[in-house]
Amino acid sequence: MSRTLWFVAGAATSAYAITKARRAAEALTPEGMRDRLAGLSLCAQLFTDEVRSEASGKESDLRQRLGLLADDGVAIDTGSAPPHLQLTREGNT
Repeated sequence: MSRTLWFVAGAATSAYAITKARRAAEALTPEGMRDRLAGLSLCAQLFTDEVRSEASGKESDLRQRLGLLADDGVAIDTGSAPPHLQLTREGNT
């Protein structure tokens, strides 16, 4: 039983090592490098899109808090700022 166990363990380890070696060799080929760079480019693009989307959402929230948007999301006339944001000529505060 012990010899069979060690034989199976060695065979499984060899199969695992061969698979890892093939994957590493494939990654170093020009096609493999091209695939990895394409994946990296796609990842960067998705990240950029996500950041822009979140920034836009936060900007909308901020505009709504400051009263720069109407309830339906349409921009309102910003001729005068809300009273708590208005500047005075005397002290500019």
